[in-house]
Amino acid sequence: MIRTLENRFYYLDNFHRVLEWISERYGALLTHDEHAFIVRFTALAQPSRALLVRMVMRKGELFRASKLRYDEIGCTREAAQALVQLGWIDDRPLLTLEQAFALLTKMEIAQAFRLPNPHARKAELLEALQVDFPEARPFEAWHPGAGDCVYQVQVNALCDRLKLIFFGNCRQDWSEFVLSDLGIYMYEKVAFSASSLAFRTRADVDTCLHLHQCGERFEQGEQAADILRDLPGALDNDWLERRRQKLLFRIAQHYERNAALSEALAIYSACRFPEARLRTIRVLERCGQIPEAFALAGAASREPESEAESQQLSRILPRLQRRLGLPKTAPRPAHPVARIDLVLPRPDTDFSVEALAGTHLAQPDAPLRYVENTLINSLFGLLCWQAIFAAVPGAFFHPFHVGPADLHSADFQWRREREFAHCLAQLDSGQYIDTINRHFADKAGIQSPFVFWDILDEELKDMALACIPAAHLKKWFERILKDIPSNRAGFPDLIQFWPADKRYRMIEVKGPGDRLQDNQLRWLDYCVEHGMPVAVCYVQWTQERT
Repeated sequence: MIRTLENRFYYLDNFHRVLEWISERYGALLTHDEHAFIVRFTALAQPSRALLVRMVMRKGELFRASKLRYDEIGCTREAAQALVQLGWIDDRPLLTLEQAFALLTKMEIAQAFRLPNPHARKAELLEALQVDFPEARPFEAWHPGAGDCVYQVQVNALCDRLKLIFFGNCRQDWSEFVLSDLGIYMYEKVAFSASSLAFRTRADVDTCLHLHQCGERFEQGEQAADILRDLPGALDNDWLERRRQKLLFRIAQHYERNAALSEALAIYSACRFPEARLRTIRVLERCGQIPEAFALAGAASREPESEAESQQLSRILPRLQRRLGLPKTAPRPAHPVARIDLVLPRPDTDFSVEALAGTHLAQPDAPLRYVENTLINSLFGLLCWQAIFAAVPGAFFHPFHVGPADLHSADFQWRREREFAHCLAQLDSGQYIDTINRHFADKAGIQSPFVFWDILDEELKDMALACIPAAHLKKWFERILKDIPSNRAGFPDLIQFWPADKRYRMIEVKGPGDRLQDNQLRWLDYCVEHGMPVAVCYVQWTQERT
């Protein structure tokens, strides 16, 4: 069943909400043109406002009047007159042949250009005509008999800036409002304070947009050196600086993949993005600068930035020691993990190896579920809901946050230290079960960076709370908080419960030729170290099929 909105001007109301929100919170940051647009827009007649918003929210900037048919607006040409007078749309833009082709149907193209072979593909027709029609023309000159006109929106860039100011990013768009109004997405209601702002200065807005444009240019294949020249220096806005560092890291990776090692090394060595130090060591090694690589690896191993870096260094250091003729340091042995070996008939159909192993291992008194990263993250998200959605300055600045803006920053837990301490203390008192159950009921369906509502049903939740000791949950939750980007993933595929005994085990499944990934190895080692029942199930195929 398709859900619809009763308010036919829902999109216009949403646009007004954005303008009001921006005016109230960011009025001092707006340019003269942006202020003038807001004032003039609100003074327009409703049909004109609605038509502009319809065009702004659609893809592109060129629209045929005959294609803009909306019952609630009425006559498009009448609604457009005020927009033309303000210069917000152009009703006689000059169009290149390619732009005209995008607006015309193939039948119209055949009529307009009197083509002998109208059955050719549009791209072929365009290529054949480009030499003869190099100049731009108004739409009526391309197709005089159409009886139509084209509008070109002139305020897209301005509206994109307003959208950026509202969301604080270029990723989210106007569809967030519709999905929320339809109830498809629900968001936690956070108390916004005067300090809950994405941008502090106008320079922040301009820098954010500039970084986004640089990233787009990089994705489109522009020369990395040109983008580097356009990037600003270090920024005093922490979250914008993180974006800048991330783009620098991606550019360095591009250089490294293309064997431009000196360029990659120059960026990596000055970059503060996670993994940059590790990549610096690897590039130094590739460049033959072994003493330098060893010195940096040694310093990193004494103060690793994460478990992932420590794991990689344990592999790199012995190799560097060998190349320098130094005695090799024995790495810390991993804790032994229980092993399950299964030999099963190869299935005829596309059936996951995890599902096959689960079917074989499940017992009437020991149900088994495929959960991977969903279960423990969901329980963490439910217990720590209040801490995750605490109204910390700069964490939430519009109504459509899935999670806090600083979720992946190094000081995420520190900024909410008291709130997380209160949540985790409930695992010692036994109160955690009531809290998780209450949030499971009260927050059902609300977007969260941790809770997987489509996986966590009541049966799974109840079995987990009954069978998993609070001490184990606490260890997992503490480790997630220690490094959220890395430690949210890597959990074993399956969990099996013995409700009568109030116990469980987690099982990672590996098919023929598959191997454990680094984050899985780290989680398995951590679980064994802390006495949590985990196993790795290795599946091999027999010759016959099922």
